[in-house]
Amino acid sequence: MTFDITPFRSLYPFESHWLDLDGLCYHYVDEGEGDPIVCVHGNPSWSFLYRDVIKSLRDSHRVIAVDHIGCGLSDKPADDKYSYTLYQRIEDLERLLDKLNLKENITLILHDWGGMIGMGMALRQPERIKRIVLLNTAAFMLPKGRRLPVRLKLIRHCRLLANILVRGFNAFSFGATLMASKKGLNREVSAAFRAPYNNWANRIATLRFVQDIPLNSRHTSYATAKWVEDHLHILKNVPKLICWGEKDFVFDRYFLAEWKNRFPEAQVHTFPEAGHYCLEDAGEEIIPLVKTFLEKYPLDKPSDMTGEKQS
Repeated sequence: MTFDITPFRSLYPFESHWLDLDGLCYHYVDEGEGDPIVCVHGNPSWSFLYRDVIKSLRDSHRVIAVDHIGCGLSDKPADDKYSYTLYQRIEDLERLLDKLNLKENITLILHDWGGMIGMGMALRQPERIKRIVLLNTAAFMLPKGRRLPVRLKLIRHCRLLANILVRGFNAFSFGATLMASKKGLNREVSAAFRAPYNNWANRIATLRFVQDIPLNSRHTSYATAKWVEDHLHILKNVPKLICWGEKDFVFDRYFLAEWKNRFPEAQVHTFPEAGHYCLEDAGEEIIPLVKTFLEKYPLDKPSDMTGEKQS
């Protein structure tokens, strides 16, 4: 563990579990019993984002929320120990589900980078996936008419400045606590979001995620992202719920329009006063919608819930 979780246990009262990924500790929460719900976060958040989802659904489902390597309570290795690429993220998630023997009836809840990672995993074995919830995310390249925001472009292309701002001053994580919620986060919640990224070494993933955005075919992660984009149609018949904060400065109306175009059958709910952290701004509305969605699309058969819970 790379930071002290103790001050935040009242907000995040979950037992920790770890998967050994070739010597790296991959942290996840595993609460409740029943059909599995797998929550996948983005950058620069961690499984803390899903704390109210976990609390609300664990009485009826088995809720698993991961921390990507470099995030949350997972290890934060240097570049010589981990590749920090989209392909590796997908591999990590798939290895966890394999280890837990979760082979059917999975519901995915995906936010930010979690969309590309979670859908990438889903497309490898689509028979596992029965329902999908999308929260201000993407699993495709930048939509037509959309450019990378200037602040992300600056971080992505100016390595010296990015290192100073993101790794030196924690600008990305700190900035997210100010900009990603339009209602504003209270002091304790804001501190919890930033806590895993408490020094230069522990901020590596917040920078590498931005640098891993594939904008052209020469980028390391372009082929993986393009494969996900090109195969999304395979998941067309999987029921989908889209809950969208309209004041997201990155995942804006262009991204929502792209989701609607690709999956016109999806249920869509928008929240005019919610930002990128839509669960923080509109969680009291979104979580009941998720529960209703799960009830509307019941699963045909019970899952084999003998998967191992590791500590």
